[in-house]
Amino acid sequence: MTDDAPEWEFSHRDVVILRELARDPQVSSRELTDILAAEYDIDVSHVTISESIRRMREEGVFREAIIPNEEYFIFGLFEFKFDPEHFAEEWRAAMEYIRDSPNTLFYFLSDGEYQWKTVMMFPAREAESRWIHEFYKRHGKVVANIRNSVVTNVLKFGTDPELLESLNDE
Repeated sequence: MTDDAPEWEFSHRDVVILRELARDPQVSSRELTDILAAEYDIDVSHVTISESIRRMREEGVFREAIIPNEEYFIFGLFEFKFDPEHFAEEWRAAMEYIRDSPNTLFYFLSDGEYQWKTVMMFPAREAESRWIHEFYKRHGKVVANIRNSVVTNVLKFGTDPELLESLNDE
């Protein structure tokens, strides 16, 4: 992940392409050509669409992730509360450990008492427990507490295509 927002001027066509990809990430560029023509009156070749998608991907306009079906893994929401006494010396190593863990799916900062949060995935509860144990062994000085919750019954995962309309609002 980069710290910089992509520099991208959204055209109406770019937004439509993103909306359709959000609706169906597996849609082909040939299918997109037909959708754009039929639903948006945009006449463009599938090669141009492929090129637009490739450039947006390279510029970081959107990210792609493979998320296995939740039947294969267990998901957990982890929240990390700091021990301020050791924060200055220890925070970076702990942050990088969490960020670089193969179990980390989504990692973000927030306000409040628990300021680091991550959604993690494990093959079994035992693996989750081992991860927590190993984390405390390595970085327990900086963390006062880890609060973890089992994520069950994922009811929605995805971006609503309509939300993307705001990208080219003037």
